[in-house]
Amino acid sequence: MKRAWLALAAALVLGAAATVYMTHTAASTPAAPPTSLRGGQLYFRDGGGQVASVSPADPDGSRQRSGLRCDRFAAAWPTAVCLTADVTNGLPATTAVILDRDLRETRRLQLAGIPSRASVSPSGRMVAWTVFVTGDSYSQGGFSTWTGILDTRTGYVVTNIENIHLYLNGGRHHAADVNYWGVTFADDDTTFYATVSTRGATYLVRGDYARWEARAVLAGVECPSLSPDATRVAYKKPASGRVPWRLAVLDLRTLRSVDLAEPQGVDDQAIWLDTRTVAYARDGDVYALAADGTGAPRVLVRDATSPTPPLIPR
Repeated sequence: MKRAWLALAAALVLGAAATVYMTHTAASTPAAPPTSLRGGQLYFRDGGGQVASVSPADPDGSRQRSGLRCDRFAAAWPTAVCLTADVTNGLPATTAVILDRDLRETRRLQLAGIPSRASVSPSGRMVAWTVFVTGDSYSQGGFSTWTGILDTRTGYVVTNIENIHLYLNGGRHHAADVNYWGVTFADDDTTFYATVSTRGATYLVRGDYARWEARAVLAGVECPSLSPDATRVAYKKPASGRVPWRLAVLDLRTLRSVDLAEPQGVDDQAIWLDTRTVAYARDGDVYALAADGTGAPRVLVRDATSPTPPLIPR
């Protein structure tokens, strides 16, 4: 009982930390890193946590290192987000730094919790992140997540989207245990997909940022990633035995899924290299794999995590 009260108190303090320490600073420009975002490049974190890039056509070629260190990184031209673990008043915290095409800081957000996921909409306008506020793994019971969205054009930020109007089974759903994670955006900067958990079940939801609502699409879909043509979602699904997660791709029109040819467990939010290929981190390397269930995984970039889709200047 004492442990339960301590956990509850910690969660309450974490919530207060996110509210009190959420800041927006027109921070002074830090020293410029040695590189900027470059079109056509695949960005990732190397083994030391530094953001680097390679050409997708020559992933074994020389790496361009940025000098920027992150625990989670995401980018889409001309915006990037860097999440780093921190401590605030003795509690786990996350610093989210928004960066422009020259990797110069434009905004800094102080959040509660541990960095988990990050994404940027294809236009670079919308930025999303997920942090753990209790626990440190999806596989552990009792975890809680906070997912936020920032509109870089208006400057408006929502630190936790749990109050978005949620519809399950055709009706409005209200529950105290609603958790969102793994946002992925469409081209229109208002449509997004994410995972929601409530009452012991997880669902893929289609969100509408402008209408501030999210509607369940299918149960059992976690960490979605929308394809460039917006017709499919790559995701991870619970498995059994020694492998807790499997990768699959869902056709959003038919709601039929195909399991991908990855025999190992993958606890990552995949990205799309193109309309036929996904990439993801596993065992310290980034792999590429056909999105139709054929073939076999191949190492794309060694000693790497947190890959981004190849940047397309607009």
